Amino acid sequence: MNTLVIMAKHPVAGQVKTRLAKSVGDSTAAELATAFLVDLVSRLSTCGHRRVLATWPPGEAAKTFFTDLAGEHFELWTQPPGSLGDRLAGVASDLLNHDDRIVVIGSDSPTLPEETIEMAFTALEHADVVLVPADDGGYVLVGQRREVPELFQRIDWGTSRVLEQTRQRLEAAGTSFVELPGWYDIDTLEDLSRLDRELAAANESGAGEGLAPASSRRLDTMPRDWDSRPQDR
Repeated sequence: MNTLVIMAKHPVAGQVKTRLAKSVGDSTAAELATAFLVDLVSRLSTCGHRRVLATWPPGEAAKTFFTDLAGEHFELWTQPPGSLGDRLAGVASDLLNHDDRIVVIGSDSPTLPEETIEMAFTALEHADVVLVPADDGGYVLVGQRREVPELFQRIDWGTSRVLEQTRQRLEAAGTSFVELPGWYDIDTLEDLSRLDRELAAANESGAGEGLAPASSRRLDTMPRDWDSRPQDR
C-alpha cells in the first residue's frame, strides 16, 4: 500500500509562516498557508492508496478546521509533540506498522508535481528511503519503506544543513536511498515571488488551470512590490 502524508499545521495568524510574515504580515501569511493546504488536499485527493493529514496542534479548533479540509479523501492523524525529527519519526513508526510505503511532504510546496510523488513511491520499490531536495538545503519530500531511526537523528532542523546531514546519516547506516529532482518550498518573500511567476507562466501557457487555484486567487489580491517589501531574513 502507498500512503501519502501531508504534515500540516493549523494556519493561525502569528503561528505559521513566521519568516514570510515579516514581509507580508501575520494575517496574509496565514491566509497563504491556508491556500497552500487547500490546493494540496484538492490536487492530491486521489494520490496513492491512502492519504493522511498529519495535523498539529491538538485541540478542537484545529480538529474542526482539518475535518472540513480533509473531506472524504484524507484521514486525520495528530502529530506527536517534539522536534520535527520526533514528529517525522512518529509518522513512520505508526504508519509503517500497517503500510508498505509512505511518502511524507510538507504543506509549503503547493505546486509539487504529483508525478514526483508517484516517482517516490516507485523508488521505494527498490530503496529504503527516497528524498526530494529543497533549494534551501532541506528536503520537500521524504519516503520510507521501513523504519530508519538514523534518518531523523542529530539533524539541525530549520537550517541549510538538513539534507547533507541526512545523507551522512543514511550513508553511515548503510541505508539505500534515492534522490529525485529537487523542488522548492515557500518560506520567504523570494520563494513567494517564485511561486507567483510559476503560476503566471502556467496560466499563460494554458497548463495552469487547477494547478494551485486557491494560491493563485490569494496572490492576485496582493501587490507585486516584492523588491520593496521588508526581507524575511
